[in-house]
Amino acid sequence: MKIINKIIEIYFNSKLEKVERLSGGSINEVYLCHLSNNKVVIKINDKELYPKMFEKEKEGLNLIRKCGIKTPEVIGEGCYDSDSYLVIEYIQKGNSLDWELFGRKLALLHQNLNDKFGLEYDNYIGSLNQTNTFEDNWRDFYTQRRILPLAKIAIDNQLIEKKDNKKIENLCLKLDKIVPNCKPSLIHGDLWSGNLIYDQQNNPVLIDPAIYYGHPEMDWAMLSLFGTYPEVAIRSYCELKPIDTGLNNRKEVYQLYPLLVHLIIFGRSYYKQVDSIINKFY
Repeated sequence: MKIINKIIEIYFNSKLEKVERLSGGSINEVYLCHLSNNKVVIKINDKELYPKMFEKEKEGLNLIRKCGIKTPEVIGEGCYDSDSYLVIEYIQKGNSLDWELFGRKLALLHQNLNDKFGLEYDNYIGSLNQTNTFEDNWRDFYTQRRILPLAKIAIDNQLIEKKDNKKIENLCLKLDKIVPNCKPSLIHGDLWSGNLIYDQQNNPVLIDPAIYYGHPEMDWAMLSLFGTYPEVAIRSYCELKPIDTGLNNRKEVYQLYPLLVHLIIFGRSYYKQVDSIINKFY
């Protein structure tokens, strides 16, 4: 591809020997580029469809790394013709994830606190814009910046009915009774199992962040949505940042957000999970 050759020319004094297509979801084209002395990953998308997506991803990766969790090093980010691109370090996979270390590292990330919930700028969750306008408390932030805007999109796209939206509104009114109070923590924001990888030393590495200052239990709930984690991970986490009892009983409230995202992006196959949560808690 012309853009890959151009990127290699800009950032590397090296010959491009081979290009492999990697899975990148429905948004980005992702390539593993074999250079004469290195391997790098290049992500490409339409700059008009997803303006500044890679700029936000770069900022998220760099901030997480500053907090003590490994992320791929960002080599370059920019635009070429009609495309945006991001060039990042290739992480060669190890044997298995050190879950105990992951728990400690995630606690370090979550120990970065803020006065308000949100972020100085908006970013993306999947292909959807993620609005991060600051709110003073979690109930208002989760309601006004996460759940209700997505519920409106779902109604407009005929993915849920008005009766479902009423149940969602009622759930939001009960948030203070369901979710423990906390200070805003810096969270990954999209920590499903596919965004947690590990290097050759088995160190945890976070990719594809959707950062903001939110409830730290969001990351744990997201991690258990499409996978599981061992007890040692949360035990080592709690040694540094204790969690209120009952997380397993309330984690679905946090999972409603990513499930609404999936419902909007991928369609009605996710409705059953959304319906189950809103009927359980409303």
